[in-house]
Amino acid sequence: MNEFDLIAKYFTRPAVNADLGIGDDAALMSITVQHQLAISVDMLVAGRHFFADADPERLGHKCLAVNLSDMAAMGAKPTWFTLSLALPAMDEAWLAAFSRGLFALADQHAVSLVGGDTTKGPLTISIQIAGEIPNGQALLRSGAQIGDDVWVSGALGAAAAAVMHRTGRVALLPDIAQRCDLRLDQPTPRLALGMALRGIASAALDLSDGILGDLAHICEQSKCAARLELDLMPYATELKDLPSALALEAVLAGGDDYELCFTASPLQRQHILALGQTLATPLFRVGEMVAHQAQSPFVQVFDASGLVVPTPFTGFDHFK
Repeated sequence: MNEFDLIAKYFTRPAVNADLGIGDDAALMSITVQHQLAISVDMLVAGRHFFADADPERLGHKCLAVNLSDMAAMGAKPTWFTLSLALPAMDEAWLAAFSRGLFALADQHAVSLVGGDTTKGPLTISIQIAGEIPNGQALLRSGAQIGDDVWVSGALGAAAAAVMHRTGRVALLPDIAQRCDLRLDQPTPRLALGMALRGIASAALDLSDGILGDLAHICEQSKCAARLELDLMPYATELKDLPSALALEAVLAGGDDYELCFTASPLQRQHILALGQTLATPLFRVGEMVAHQAQSPFVQVFDASGLVVPTPFTGFDHFK
């Protein structure tokens, strides 16, 4: 099997959201009037973003899910994506499972693969994704205001606990380890929530590297700071038997949650809680935006008595 046989067998399908998909030198698509195009790209490298022995079907899901999560964070409706794939060898069983996981999620959200590239090399997966947003309704990182609430969707830390377990930092019970593995390997992109937050959230992003580091991006872009309340943080139930220091690290800096973190006016609290019920997505208010003090961290965590909680860890850094 050569490169073109591989593409034809495992990745060529009719494009739903494009005028022309795989088969020519470029794809063609029409943009809906009165919409902006949102574009994002993510690269996943074996041994850095995922374990080298990762289940290929789950990996197919995850590599698209992290891109869909970027669309959710912008409030965009995803429409199409491209895939660039470097493979160390031709492994048809791996390709069949990978494409099965990839397309199962793509079909779930009606997003089309319209092109890409393949080559031989260290296992690397890069997806570029695009979606549409009504003009002027994108959720940006720069819109938070002092006094806004800080919210997160879902519980945090289970994916990080899976990494801790796989690297030997903790020993989870088998059933707990399996649940954590699912959170790490098959995250749920919050697309319906992202689109529903248009006109409600003042700023948003997805949590890929831990809330301490990710929320700091909103703070920097919005020129303010964030005060998080430890008692309000939604710990995943799988963390209950972890040492408290590791559980805290998993929740605040573990990453790989792919939940949405967003800010909104306190006047929107009841609306947001009702939205969570409608979408069957738990939403948690975890703090507020405050004025940034020079020389202070953008994001600080406080306990019930109002004291700063030491956080000797930071969000994930690819070059650390």
